[in-house]
Amino acid sequence: MSPSSVGSRPRLKVRTAFISDVHLGFRGCQAEYLLDFLSRIDAEELVLVGDIVDLWSLRRSVYWPVSHHDVLKAILRIARGGTRVIYVPGNHDEGFRELCGAEVAGIDIRRDFIHEAADGKRYLVLHGDDFDGAVKFSGLLKDVGEWFYDVMLWLGRGVQAVRRRFGFGYWSLATWVKTRVPDARLYIERFERAAAHAAARHGLDGVICGHIHRPGIREVEGIRYCNDGDWVEHCSALVEDERGQLTLLNWAEFADAATAPSAGGSRNAAPEPAPALDTAA
Repeated sequence: MSPSSVGSRPRLKVRTAFISDVHLGFRGCQAEYLLDFLSRIDAEELVLVGDIVDLWSLRRSVYWPVSHHDVLKAILRIARGGTRVIYVPGNHDEGFRELCGAEVAGIDIRRDFIHEAADGKRYLVLHGDDFDGAVKFSGLLKDVGEWFYDVMLWLGRGVQAVRRRFGFGYWSLATWVKTRVPDARLYIERFERAAAHAAARHGLDGVICGHIHRPGIREVEGIRYCNDGDWVEHCSALVEDERGQLTLLNWAEFADAATAPSAGGSRNAAPEPAPALDTAA
């Protein structure tokens, strides 16, 4: 990856960018951070790994602010600009799976596909809800977990508003809680193994997915497991450079640092490249 600049706005050049779990139409979506990412990234290929539009949330109540509409316009603009855009619908936007195999507005829609990185390694790319059956938890526990997650996101918005007022950077309450719940950690471990097994069955080197809102890059039983995270809790993206190296970016930290006052009292015109996420389990 290499930063460049157009005017005063830094750019980040990558071979491929993977994003998922944006959840447009859901109040927890961090659309402003995503708009900043899309405006600053120069990618040969942009892969949307599911749950871009949250049809589940829109069925409950209509929530569609201008920023959410702007995200869709930005993606279409990127596709028109010559970047190859591939869309792999997830479970929250599964209605679009009926279009798999078609090209709509310059966007190639797939159920899944194999991505060959610049270093020759081959990755299975899919949203990840395919593995829900392999992660055995009771329906009641799943429903309670989803309710609790929504509550944590709602509380987290209040916490974030207070942190912003006092000059602190982005922080996710939901993520902090999940890392301390044993069942949540067990769920993630089972999901990662199921994803790795799917890639191994296809004779591939790795798997790239989303779904569980837990970004990470690690080796799982000899398979490289990559999860690009989400734009609700983490504001994260997985990017591949010209050598095939995969890196997770924490865009919220980058964007906040870019607009923070410097020691001299002025705002930074050209911040450093986006920091990599801590991908440790």
